Amino acid sequence: MNGKCLCGGVEFQLEEPIPNLYQCHCSLCRKLSGSASDTAMFISRDQFRWVRGLDRISSFRTPTGYRSDFCSGCGSTVPHLMSNTTHFWAPAGLLEGDIDGKVVAHLCTESKASWDEISGEAECFNEMPELERLMHLLHGGEETVDGEWEESQAASAEV
Repeated sequence: MNGKCLCGGVEFQLEEPIPNLYQCHCSLCRKLSGSASDTAMFISRDQFRWVRGLDRISSFRTPTGYRSDFCSGCGSTVPHLMSNTTHFWAPAGLLEGDIDGKVVAHLCTESKASWDEISGEAECFNEMPELERLMHLLHGGEETVDGEWEESQAASAEV
């Protein structure tokens, strides 16, 4: 599946299977997207390939480590390699065509905008969940960053 920025200067490819999506409702993601939330995925480094435009990518980081990479031509937010170096963060809005995935998690719902109404069956987290838990949801039980998600972890996390 291909993805590209608004001007087409930055382009990338994702290999199937495409993971599920999450929406983050924190104030930083709202500012980044200009909307109620940011919809994205974490895709394995092995499934990601840049096609063109690396020289057009600029990066912004806050003192807390929040990162946004964007096309210097059109300003579209573009993928970046996460600090764990095993996955890319990729915004869903850049993908061309339909995907089989769905939104399976809403993050930082405690800080959502007052006018934002969350609907659907996705799991809601008041704050950012542990990365392993989020990876489990996005990848439907596939191996996570730190190895297999154990059902005993899921049970203890819900208690």
